[in-house]
Amino acid sequence: MTSMSWIEIKHATADALAIAVARRLSSSIDAALAERGQATIALAGGRTTPPILRRIAGESRDWSKLSILPTDERWVAADHPDNNLHQLQHSFAADHAIRWIALVPDKPRGKVNAVFANSALESIGEAFDVCLLGMGADGHFASLFPGASNLSGALDLASRESAVAIIPDPMPSAGPHPRISLTLARLLHSRHVILAISGADKRATLNRAINGNDPGKLPVAALLHAPGRTIEIHWSP
Repeated sequence: MTSMSWIEIKHATADALAIAVARRLSSSIDAALAERGQATIALAGGRTTPPILRRIAGESRDWSKLSILPTDERWVAADHPDNNLHQLQHSFAADHAIRWIALVPDKPRGKVNAVFANSALESIGEAFDVCLLGMGADGHFASLFPGASNLSGALDLASRESAVAIIPDPMPSAGPHPRISLTLARLLHSRHVILAISGADKRATLNRAINGNDPGKLPVAALLHAPGRTIEIHWSP
């Protein structure tokens, strides 16, 4: 189904979704390597991404030309089990010479802030080759949660910030930590944007965001209705 701001691809199973999105990621990476000699991809954490990444991890390419960063990160140490980058790295073999880009210091201290993240992102001036996002049942993507005090600024398409500190309110039970998130403007500074979701509850949330545009209640609506962009949605039961 095609609409103003999105293309939706439905899959019969979560496995079929993972296969299709893995092919899409591989295609984007290899096209970037062929055209520009390097590729940069931003990836969501959570449960959806690892099955996708495991499918591309066994492919043959010059991994040293690939840079990977998370779309968001928890304000926790690099070896913490809730660290998104740590989870992403587990999908690849140790000998993959990927350039990993962290959004928080190895041992973050003090109040959550985006200084480290914005400094790291200064080294990536160009668009991401592909950005893979997930979505929560509450309509959040990356760590752009409804109820966050600075949500509207983080969703502002005119924002010049690449990353912001986010304190979810209420704090999610899974990964109950302050966050660093890329802004919507930086996420959309990508050649391809993919939203991968599974389950009936997220389907219902997606439908509400498609049929309405209230980013304060459903932040993903700001993504789907962003002018001039087409979001590729992959959904499975």
